[in-house]
Amino acid sequence: MHRFLITLAAAGLNLLCVSSISLAADTPVERGAYLMNAVAACGNCHTPFGPQGPDMSKALSGRLMEDNAVWTVYASNITPDMETGIGGWSDAEIVRAIREGVRPDGSVIGPPMPIGLYRGMSDADAMALVAYLRSLPAVKNETPASVYRVPVPPSWGPPVGHVAAPDPADAVAYGGYLAGPVAHCVECHSSPGATGAPDVVNALGGGGLKFQGPWGESVAPNLTPLGLADWTDAEIATAVRSGVAKDGRKLLPPMGYGYYAHMSDSDMAAIIAYLRSLPEK
Repeated sequence: MHRFLITLAAAGLNLLCVSSISLAADTPVERGAYLMNAVAACGNCHTPFGPQGPDMSKALSGRLMEDNAVWTVYASNITPDMETGIGGWSDAEIVRAIREGVRPDGSVIGPPMPIGLYRGMSDADAMALVAYLRSLPAVKNETPASVYRVPVPPSWGPPVGHVAAPDPADAVAYGGYLAGPVAHCVECHSSPGATGAPDVVNALGGGGLKFQGPWGESVAPNLTPLGLADWTDAEIATAVRSGVAKDGRKLLPPMGYGYYAHMSDSDMAAIIAYLRSLPEK
């Protein structure tokens, strides 16, 4: 079995009060907090890193994310700071940036922000993220503009209309929603296509994307039933939440295990049900 990936962010997430959030998500702020700090794992990209891991005193205030031959990408400051964050953006402008990849000034947000997947995020969940972001303390942290050495799409598609989330009672459909638009698993776990980018046509089939870092090289595994054939549901859930494989191996970055540790049992079960339903590839 290929290796599952573990995040560098895991060490600092004990500072998050996610465990105190009602997973029933009775309010938009609670739902947004749960999505951002568990399933969507936004801080895995947007929270700066210090010597000991994520710097939670500057949570979601942006950082250098990737610097390679293809691009130098900075994840932006998404705290309510008026000068360096999104404090001056309207709710509609924040939702448009998340789901359409367009900033208030009309500029397009480039990769690896998974706009193509976020387009499928429900209206309610997008607004829940906005409500949570509004509740955070403003952090002043200026991030440089990203530099792309490959063409960036001029648009991610037409305006997004109304999007309703699948009924959680349909575990497979809801798991597909969580693994797709919300957790964007395809960004790492699909085999690389001709350009090296994830092959979204054969989503989650084969794995094979490679990640270089201080840990060396990690490889995203195949998450179809072919790749998971020897794993029980409980073993998959434990690996996703703890970053420890069924044979006891400590797993490698960059996946957001420290965030996924806070995922509800029902959401984890739905994602596993969805993965089990995929064709073997």
